[in-house]
Amino acid sequence: MIFERAKLDGVHKISLEKRGDSRGFFARSFCIDEFSTINLETTFVQQNTSLSHQKNTLRGMHYQLGNSAEVKYIRCFSGAIIDVIIDLRKQSPTYLQYETFELNEENCLGLYIPKGFAHGFFTISNDALVSYLVSSKYDPDKERGIRWNDPLFAIDWPKEKPSLSEKDSNYQDFDAETRGLDTKFEEEKMVNG
Repeated sequence: MIFERAKLDGVHKISLEKRGDSRGFFARSFCIDEFSTINLETTFVQQNTSLSHQKNTLRGMHYQLGNSAEVKYIRCFSGAIIDVIIDLRKQSPTYLQYETFELNEENCLGLYIPKGFAHGFFTISNDALVSYLVSSKYDPDKERGIRWNDPLFAIDWPKEKPSLSEKDSNYQDFDAETRGLDTKFEEEKMVNG
């Protein structure tokens, strides 16, 4: 695997080191030793898979609080997406900044996202199949989200009016004063906000 730091603090793009021949290729997409060498999370408790049939589907922007905060390791196995992350860690040098990545079946790029980020993606092809490992189990009581077109972030999405779930379309704007996550991801700062 080839690890490359992204613009946002703690985020890594992970490329495959392909060993190929006329049949195709083989590559490791996860290795506990290689992740440990650069101090990345190696304990994942759940793997999630998402299939979006239609191009221009937007899923996000999601995050979890407290002990349920998640490290995510994402890859698009079929089709293509624009993956978007927002740094919500108040003590981070990249606080409130966002970054986008194109993940698709051709580039086989993986994305490692540390705790304290909101995450979402926009499909730029039909039948986009995305799978990701998470370090914490899903807890609906700790789940939160940010409205996809919140003016605080002004994310440059590929389409003005994407297809959204009802839940994702009803998220509120992010209040940076009361809703940022500190370095310990203390839940009370979020709940009392």
